[in-house]
Amino acid sequence: MADSIISHVSVPVRDLAASRRFYDAVLGALGYRVVMDAGAHGVAYGSAFPEFWIGHALEGAPDPGNGVHVAFLAPDRAAVDQFHAVALELGATDAGAPGLRPHYDADYYGAFVRDPDGNKIEAMLIG
Repeated sequence: MADSIISHVSVPVRDLAASRRFYDAVLGALGYRVVMDAGAHGVAYGSAFPEFWIGHALEGAPDPGNGVHVAFLAPDRAAVDQFHAVALELGATDAGAPGLRPHYDADYYGAFVRDPDGNKIEAMLIG
C-alpha cells in the first residue's frame, strides 16, 4: 500500500526561474528537494520521486491562480511554522497563519499561503 494518496501534483507558473527559487526554499524548509529537472519544461520536487511539479502553463490555459490548492506533509509543527515564515519572506501572501485547525481534526496543524502566482499552498500535519 502506498504511503500517500497523491502520486504527483502539477501547477502552472508564469516565471519558472522565480517560482523555482521560491519552491526550492519553501519546500526545502519541509525537507523536500528537486528530484527531476526537465529544463524549460519544469521541475519536480519530492523526497525520492517526483511528487510536485511546477511548469509553464500551456497556451490558453486558465490563469495559474484559479484555485489550485496543494497540501504538503510536514514532519512537525516547527516545519509548518518555518514553511509559512519562509514563504512570506519570499513574497507569498498569507492565507492562514500556522495553527490548529480543529474544524478539520483536533490535531490538524497547518499554515496556508498563496505563492507568487496565486496558487494556494499549505504545510500541514495531524498529530
